[in-house]
Formats: sequence, structure tokens, C-alpha cells
Amino acid sequence: MKSKVYFTREITPEGVLKLYNMLGVKLPGNIAIKLHSGEDGNKNFLGPDFWKPVIEAVGGTVVECNTAYDGQRDTTEKHVKLLAKHGWSKHFKVDLLDAEGPDMELEIPNGKVIKKNFVGKDLANYDSMLVLSHFKGHGMGGYGGALKQLSIGVASSYGKAYIHGAGEPEKIWTADHDKFLESMADAAESVINYFKGNMAYVNVMKNLSVDCDCASNAAPPCMADIGILASLDPIAVDQACLDLVYSSDDPGKPQLIERIESRNGIHTVECAAALGYGSREYELVEVK
Repeated sequence: MKSKVYFTREITPEGVLKLYNMLGVKLPGNIAIKLHSGEDGNKNFLGPDFWKPVIEAVGGTVVECNTAYDGQRDTTEKHVKLLAKHGWSKHFKVDLLDAEGPDMELEIPNGKVIKKNFVGKDLANYDSMLVLSHFKGHGMGGYGGALKQLSIGVASSYGKAYIHGAGEPEKIWTADHDKFLESMADAAESVINYFKGNMAYVNVMKNLSVDCDCASNAAPPCMADIGILASLDPIAVDQACLDLVYSSDDPGKPQLIERIESRNGIHTVECAAALGYGSREYELVEVK
């Protein structure tokens, strides 16, 4: 059966909430809201004002994790300050999942490359998760969307190095590239299994740069905004975003496509689909 992906061209905070409501899901218990809080200096990330209506409607806690690369988010002390600077802790409850160790270890029995995933121990405080993703390019993954948020995004600082290194954290920047992409697909499955499917996904195709929100000096957007997508299937929502880029008539799309293809970004989607926790087949339901 094809997964439903709801789509609107209306990119507003209210549009995000409208599409989330279209999913008809009530996330249970204590809800973690995973988003990208933005590296210091980044001008493309979607800030608190943009996400505020859906976060307030859901009533959850914004969650983030420390990074594994140098910057203003690689230690708890610096990250907490940046979360305040960007306004997250002013508007919402915020939980830095790996602020203190030890990490929580999630098993991945069916993982193609990695058999375990390391996430912040505070994940144990939550019963469900809303994944709010800013869809754009990415320097290593080719693109960033729901699958990246589930994997690299939820992983602790050590867990990020573990995924990047395909199980060998000391090879964080030197591991076989496709094995890194496959490890992301593996790690995403562990988070989905942890929450037993009590998850929902919103991807926003705005500020479409070739670079991620983790880049302090990211390139400006290379093509026009496209819209907001929502689904209960992380694979379908990412595939739909990729398809919208390819089918666009925007003259800037070759830059983003080059970034995606040069990093073999589709491979993460292929591997995720092979693991069976979603489908690349979807029905796009446009909401006016």
C-alpha cells in the first residue's frame, strides 16, 4: 500500500500545523519534538517563530543532541548558550538529550552495517516523537530530511561519530561513503523501533541551500521554496521531497541535484526502504 504524503505550497507556520493535523494522529504521552536548532552563523535554518504553532499545539519538548564536529554545539555548555541565543529555550521546553552521559544504546538486529546506535540517555523520557525537518542539501549526506533527523539528528555526539564512521567512530571522516549512508538508514530504524511507530514527520522545502543547517557559513538558497510535506512514513516524505526537486522547473535546481547525486544521497532512501520501515511508493495529496 502506498504511503500518504500531504503537500501544500503554502509555507507558513500555520501551514505546518494544518498539514500536521491532516495526518489525523494523536502522539501519545510525553512528546519529543526533534528539529534542527541551527549552527551559529547559519542563516537558512527555520527558527522558533516558524515552528511555534505546531510545537504549542502538540505540547511537546524540543530535543537536540550535541555535534561531533567543531562548532558552537559540540559541548553541552556551548550548545545550551546557542539554544538560548537562537530563542529555542525562551519559547519552549528544551532538552539536550546527551547533555550528560552515559548514552542510551539501541540495538539494530537487522542493521546492514551497524548493529547498535548511541543516543542521548534522555530519550528514555519520551513516548513519541514529532520530527520537524528542514529539507535542503547536505555536505556529506547529499540531502537532509526526515531520515537524517532520525539518525544523525537523534544520535549523541559519540553516536554521530559512530554512524559517520560506519561503526568505527575513529573513522568519522574517512569511512567508506556508502557505508556511512547505509549506517544512517540502520540508525533511523532503531529510533523508529524504540518509539514503536508513535511518530510523525513534517518536511519543509524552504531556503533550499546545498548546505545543511549545521554549516555556519552555508551557501544561500539556490532555488525557490517548494512547500511543506507531512507523512507518517519517513521514507515516503523524503522520497516525495526529492521527486519535487527533480520535477521542478526552477533554473537553480541543477545545483541542488548535483549536491544530492555527487554524495549518492538517494542511497540512504534505498537502504531504508530495503529495511522495510517505510516505502518509496507514496500518494501525494495536495492540500490547498
